Formats: sequence, C-alpha cells, structure tokens
Amino acid sequence: MSQHKGRIVVVGSINLDLVSKVPHFPRPGETVRGTTFDSFSGGKGANQAVAVARLQHPVEMIGMLGNDRIGEELLDNLKREGVGISHVGIAPGSSGTATVLVEDSGENSIVIVPGANAALTPDVIRSKASVIASAGLVMTQLETPLDTIETLAEICEEASVPLMLDPAPAMNISSHILRKVSWFTPNETEAAFYAPDVDAVEELITRLSTLGPTNVILKRGSAGSAIRLSGQTTVMIGAPRVEAVDTTAAGDSFNAAFAVGLMNLASPIESGRFASAAAAICVTRGGAQPSLAFRDEVEHALAKGILAGESL
Repeated sequence: MSQHKGRIVVVGSINLDLVSKVPHFPRPGETVRGTTFDSFSGGKGANQAVAVARLQHPVEMIGMLGNDRIGEELLDNLKREGVGISHVGIAPGSSGTATVLVEDSGENSIVIVPGANAALTPDVIRSKASVIASAGLVMTQLETPLDTIETLAEICEEASVPLMLDPAPAMNISSHILRKVSWFTPNETEAAFYAPDVDAVEELITRLSTLGPTNVILKRGSAGSAIRLSGQTTVMIGAPRVEAVDTTAAGDSFNAAFAVGLMNLASPIESGRFASAAAAICVTRGGAQPSLAFRDEVEHALAKGILAGESL
C-alpha cells in the first residue's frame, strides 16, 4: 500500500486518561488504597488520529483542548506522534479527562469530564469546512456534541467526502445524520443499543443497514468483524488469536486501520483484514495510545498469512 487517495481528517475528542487500579470500588465515604496509577493520552478522536499516524498515513486532527497544562501535554503528544495539529483549538478551562478505576477483577468504573471537547461546536466545524472538504475520508465518534456531528455530516455530504462514524458511546442518532454516513462501525455492545433483541449477526447487520448508512461494519472483538456493503451480502472477516492484555482502543485501532486501507486503494475486504491485524496487536499491550500498532507490525502479521483463529 504505497499510493493513497488523500489524507484522513479525524474530528473528535482529546482526553487525558487517569487510571488507578484498586482492590475494589470505594463505597460512599470510603478511602481505598490503590495499587498502581498511570496516565495516558486518550479520547476516541485522538486515539484514531494517532493510530492513523502510526500506520504512516497523512492525518489531520480537528478537536479542542483546554488552556491548561494537560492541554499542552496532549497537544505535544499528538505532534510527537505525527498527527497534524494545525486545526486543534484551545478553549478556556480544562481539557477533557477520563478518571478510570480498575478492580483486580478487571471491572472498571469511568468518570468522563468532557471539558474543552464540549467546545467543539458546529461553528468550529463550519470554520473548518475547507479542511474537511479536502479530505479523502473523515472519521468521527460520539464523544463531542451531537449537533457538531450533524454539521460535520452535512459538510461531508456536500463535499462528497466519505464519513466514517464510530457510534461510541452509543446514543440516539437521527436518520438525518445516518443517511449521510458512508461507514457505520459499531461494536456488538453498541449494535445492541441500535438493534435490541437481535442476536444473529446477519439479522443484526441487516437491521443496522436499515438505519440509513451506506455501509456497515460490525466489530466483533475476538470473533473478527462483519462487513455489509451497500446492496451486497455480508462478509465475515476473521481475527488472529492473541493473548489479550487490555482491549482499550482496539476499536479505535480497527477503525483507523480500515480507513488507512481504503485510502491506500485496498478493497473493503482487504482493509478489513488489515484492520483485524492492527486491532489484534493493540489488545496485546496496555493503555490506549501506547498500545496502537505501527505499520510495520501490521504488515509483518499479514505477511505471516494470518487467518481466523491463527496466532500472530
């Protein structure tokens, strides 16, 4: 994959993840002694942008940071990873944060404070219309205001730029938005929100298709993915067998790699295999952005001829 159609523009959240491991979640009024603490650059938008950069594809980030020390650190990290930051704005107040408690059992409890992410308004998106219109593909998620996503979808439609929407966290989305989405990419939990009481993969992806998007990708974790292109039958893509350490950002890694595949002139099925390899590498490492795969790692995995259930 040497030639490419154009740069990817990612519109979305930029956060600092504060992760503490604890023996159990504290009850009201209780102080619990934690065992470890780590901080990671995160936010689904930033995760996807960094994942694209590590796969050596041109990428520009559109997002908002606070005028605090955290914002400076997050911006420096994006720049260090090779993400274009010319369109990352600064808003008064704090940057976005996610405070995560992880029990020894693996269960987690998360408090997200949007901070400056809430300042990514429709007006900001309209001011970036020329950047969006110049993209080969735009990626977005649902950690920023929904009216912002609607404005973004309208700009993409007018400019005939494909829009990939990762519906995380899952929430009600109007058909007005979904009809403008080229690639709708829920995981199984998110898919259950949009199509409750449906278990069979074929029926589930059919139900998702009726919501309006042109194409649907159902991310199925260790089971791989299912791809339904407009007017075609569903294709199942397997996943390599790996020893999972942390599934954080695996979906972001998949989306980014799929987008890179498409922009490098690969077919959707080839892009799905590329994405599965990237996501499999991601889950073998801890943290969000630290776990994201580099291009040579993915290409090495694919060169081994990985198939469903085969170890990396």
